[in-house]
Amino acid sequence: MAFRKALKRTAIIGGGAVATVFGLSQLIEYRKTQHGLARLAHVAAEAELRVPFADEFPSRQAQLAVLQNTEEFDVLVVGGGATGSGCALDAVTRNLKTALVERNDFSSGTSSRSTKLIHGGVRYLQKAIMQLDYEQYMMVKEALHERSNLLEIAPHLSAPLPIMLPVYKWWQLPYYWAGIKMYDLVAGVQCLKSSYVLSKTKALEHFPMLKKDKLVGAIVYYDGQHNDARMNLAIALTSARYGAAIANYTEVVHLLKSKDPQSGQEKVCGARCRDVITGQEFDVKAKCVINATGPFTDSLRKMDNQETKNICQPSAGVHIVIPGYYSPDNMGLLDPATSDGRIIFFLPWEKMTIAGTTDSPTSVTAHPIPGEDDINFILREIRNYLSPDVEVRRGDVLAAWSGIRPLVTDPNSKDTQSICRNHIVSISDSGLVTIAGGKWTTYRSMAEETLDAAVKAHSLTAEPCKSVGLMLEGAKGWTPTLYIRLVQDYGLENEVAQHLVATYGGKAFDVAKMAQVTGQRWPIVGKRLVSEFPYIEGEVLYAMKEYACTAIDVIARRTRLGFLNVQAADEALPRIVQIMGKELGWSEEKKTAELEAARKFLYLEMGYRSRSEQLTKTSEINLDNQEVARYKKRFHKFDKESKGFITTVDVQQVLESINVHIDENALHEILNEVDLNKNGQVEIDEFMQGQQAGSVQERHRRGNQSL
Repeated sequence: MAFRKALKRTAIIGGGAVATVFGLSQLIEYRKTQHGLARLAHVAAEAELRVPFADEFPSRQAQLAVLQNTEEFDVLVVGGGATGSGCALDAVTRNLKTALVERNDFSSGTSSRSTKLIHGGVRYLQKAIMQLDYEQYMMVKEALHERSNLLEIAPHLSAPLPIMLPVYKWWQLPYYWAGIKMYDLVAGVQCLKSSYVLSKTKALEHFPMLKKDKLVGAIVYYDGQHNDARMNLAIALTSARYGAAIANYTEVVHLLKSKDPQSGQEKVCGARCRDVITGQEFDVKAKCVINATGPFTDSLRKMDNQETKNICQPSAGVHIVIPGYYSPDNMGLLDPATSDGRIIFFLPWEKMTIAGTTDSPTSVTAHPIPGEDDINFILREIRNYLSPDVEVRRGDVLAAWSGIRPLVTDPNSKDTQSICRNHIVSISDSGLVTIAGGKWTTYRSMAEETLDAAVKAHSLTAEPCKSVGLMLEGAKGWTPTLYIRLVQDYGLENEVAQHLVATYGGKAFDVAKMAQVTGQRWPIVGKRLVSEFPYIEGEVLYAMKEYACTAIDVIARRTRLGFLNVQAADEALPRIVQIMGKELGWSEEKKTAELEAARKFLYLEMGYRSRSEQLTKTSEINLDNQEVARYKKRFHKFDKESKGFITTVDVQQVLESINVHIDENALHEILNEVDLNKNGQVEIDEFMQGQQAGSVQERHRRGNQSL
């Protein structure tokens, strides 16, 4: 009740009342003391932890052998996303004998398809204030604490990001300012940086692409950003370092049960598992099984009890990636009220720009596909906020993906139809522990709550939780200037060295040791997979040490090439398959199958199909074989590097070689007519259609002359 009164006073008299209501100065001082004491306690706890695999991870085969030969684990986690990996890390650092199985790759589902933000949830805080909702407030408070922790334990994979909220009506400025200041105050000592107001002039200096008309000013606040798939992998690998037996491509066929001698009731005691790669099946016995399967929560719950009702209500969120020039290098944008009431983020990431997300009901699938309607919705919303000088083109969408958010209803609630805004932990009659819902930022606290419930329900002998402040894989030894040593010691390109440090942290040196000699004066080592991106061939070798089993694992989760540019990923695939095939002893048939599977992934799940279909839906190429051969030959005269497309630069180089000079603007206009998908490049299909149109016009001209 006191909280509701405080919120009400805050809503009425503005941010100045917050300090009075909450006794802010005393609260901050108290939190500083508690935070310092907690950090010291966790540093001491980390020092006591045993690290069985400090030097090198056991191979996947060795991990499978442990799963098969261990008489009984304390905990078996099913699901290798952020929450499942978090549960495994929490369990193993409590000195519990821990196993984790994932039927696909680590982070292959929702955890790699997020908005890449580590945030408390500005919109949840707004709802908490407007609706006087204590639960929403506590959810934001918890998320802000976890945001701070995640930025601390994986500094190489995460960083604070300023996000601009443009304001186009004067009355919105104090309204939004009060809300954002409240966000800072709830974070307390864990506030990343204080939010601030910008004038119209300053807002345009920071974000030149912004629409000027009617712009009043802007508010900038801070949240965190991370490389989600690599973060998920870091959590899983850290659990392996501490002794957890983890295996990807290992699916649960059915749950094992045994009768409790005291109650006579059947209890879950493990799972029948299958190695997806070899087809071999085996039993994994465990005192406790944790269901952390995200959107597939109900599948495992029904293995436990066919009569159980579904609790997961999946929602699809689509994101797109467009070139980096759409946004400043270090400033995001938040559209708080889109045309249909949703929120759109517009964020720089890995030198590209991410825009999303949508939110629409969907069915559960392991292979969600981004829809053209969702892609176009995001593009329309972007146009509303960017200057008319910036032409937002469908062809600029370099990649697109859909992630399934596992919204849940609480099975213990009387109203089973209402969506739970946070996560839920439930334990079935047979002892299956389910953790469902929640969000990326709070994975650690969700795992802690899950393990607390599991320890209590199954009477496990466990130590207290040690995951707060526990540094993740690569964090040890990382510094912001570490890349300089890589350049100096190994002769890597500056951009490549920065990328390796931002991806692998202190383990970047292990990757650099695997880098191939280029045979050039500079760089000395580090052959790139594709020229435009800093990913190198040595990363493919290192990826296999990180349990990568397929080419998709490499382009989607060990590197992020598939999420950044589907064409570049497609170009890199043959070399990736070649390197993996040599290392893993793949046959030619296996290499072909891997290449096809990876291209299918790019085509369907990473938006390549939608991109290709935009070339034309109305025009058909009607050329005979002779004409096709002639025009292909002509195309390849311009595309000397076999990129699969030509640009004005390619055309200029060819024309200059034969002493033909055309005005650059005129040339741009000519190519723009042929560039049907307006991505600044002319692909071979577009070139063919342009040649076909030219041939038709030429035939008409000759016909008219003969008349």
